[in-house]
Amino acid sequence: MIEWLHGLPPLVVYATVLLVVGVESVGVPLPGETVLVGAALLAGQGVVSPVTVAACAAVSAAVGDSVGYLLGRRYGDRLFAWAARRSPRHLGPDRLAAAQALMDRHGVWAVFLGRFVALLRILSGPLAGSLGMRYRTFAVANWTGAVLWAGVTTAVVVALGAAAEQLLGRVSTGGLVAVAVLAVGGFVLVRVRSRRRQRQSEGG
Repeated sequence: MIEWLHGLPPLVVYATVLLVVGVESVGVPLPGETVLVGAALLAGQGVVSPVTVAACAAVSAAVGDSVGYLLGRRYGDRLFAWAARRSPRHLGPDRLAAAQALMDRHGVWAVFLGRFVALLRILSGPLAGSLGMRYRTFAVANWTGAVLWAGVTTAVVVALGAAAEQLLGRVSTGGLVAVAVLAVGGFVLVRVRSRRRQRQSEGG
């Protein structure tokens, strides 16, 4: 993917991120995350802007999910039946049932964290709409998750550089990002506890 993107002008790279991530988020099985990672690797080489790459991915992901939500709200089961016929490998009955079970069980958290899970990244919008989730609730989780996914993925890939491409051959992007988020969270927790102990010792 990076070799293909490398030959494109920066504006075309941004447009590719917008298009592929956006269409995937509507509910069409496309390699949105792969395109984001490829663009982020280019950003790490200075070919494109990492901020613009992350912004394009976040906006297109959130807008695409919103379109998927509206389609799911309007067409419901007919939409999923059509999708299963068009792409049985990615959107077959078993996968749809698994995604729906996750959405039923976790609701808004499935929308928020679903951005990091391949199946929910495609289906969270249409499923939330078909299950009648309030749009305001969906929109908050959708936009927050899209910004976090795009920003953290881009930042991690840019920071790791070429090593990210090798690591991604062994673990999923979601797993890589999850490790990075946990590492940052652990660092922040240690700092907070350290400062708290320091204040307690000074007060004592």
